[in-house]
Amino acid sequence: MATWAGTEVSALNPLRALWLTLAATFLLTLLLQLVPPGLLPGCAFFQDLIRYGKTKEGAPPRPAACRAFDVPKRYFSHFYIISVLWNGFLLWSLTHSLFMGAPFPNWLHGLLRILGTAHNFGLSLERDAEHLALSAFLVLVFLWLHSLRRLFECFYVSVFSNAVIHVVQYCFGLVYYILVGLTVLSQVPMDGRNVYVIGKNLLMQARWFHILGMMMFIWSSAHQYKCHVILSNLRKNKAGVVIHCNHRIPFGDWFEYVSSPNYLAELMIYISMAVTFGFYNLTWWLVVTYVFFSQALSAFLSHKFYKSKFISYPKHRKAFLPFLF
Repeated sequence: MATWAGTEVSALNPLRALWLTLAATFLLTLLLQLVPPGLLPGCAFFQDLIRYGKTKEGAPPRPAACRAFDVPKRYFSHFYIISVLWNGFLLWSLTHSLFMGAPFPNWLHGLLRILGTAHNFGLSLERDAEHLALSAFLVLVFLWLHSLRRLFECFYVSVFSNAVIHVVQYCFGLVYYILVGLTVLSQVPMDGRNVYVIGKNLLMQARWFHILGMMMFIWSSAHQYKCHVILSNLRKNKAGVVIHCNHRIPFGDWFEYVSSPNYLAELMIYISMAVTFGFYNLTWWLVVTYVFFSQALSAFLSHKFYKSKFISYPKHRKAFLPFLF
């Protein structure tokens, strides 16, 4: 394992560079939001680009030119439709390769090589490749299930108002889940276009961190679902009928600690995938770092919105991390 880990650290391929750049960009954006107002000149376009939904209400006045790029927030469902279809295809391709011995399609293997992520393992690295195929398979299953649940929530749980997102955010969301799926698939050890698996029984690769990662994934997903139900119930009566689209103070579950527990749960879901990879996967930790800063930014803006809108907003609540931030 040490040899493979050392190779991971020393190589900054295009895909890792992309996630590192995204993480750094959102970190910088978050830091700019923490600067006291007045120290930096305001930029309506920049604020419009990083905010969506209710947080646009707390932004500087929006010029008409900005409104021309609005897309309904309910289009979030498109992200998960793309993810269910695309990552479902990747999962099918990986399953077909693992259990049927079929090679990846030429175009898919070529795409992974362009991204600099097609791992080729020789006999000297057999021990380093151990359990990687199962880890990637499980993480891809988690990603597909996560997208399927979120798609279900968009259609049957969430109550969308007339809130909007920027068209750039919309396009980024469409591309995001394609990149995430390719990132997972890139961690599969390859022998040419075939998946490299030690032994004939994939389940023999199972380790304790696979079980721990699965338990964390289920736990985090359950809490995220519960938080989304709490938010949607704020706009319904006791009979479950939507009666308004106003914002109210949510209570219950992780809302007792942070303003955006759904974002915190999202982070925990991605950390559960890092655990499933065995803790040491550099590429996936870069993904987790991006998720941390992007969700922290959204949570911080939501927290500011709640505090500005509700005088009685609970003072003990943090934005994103309980008791910390």
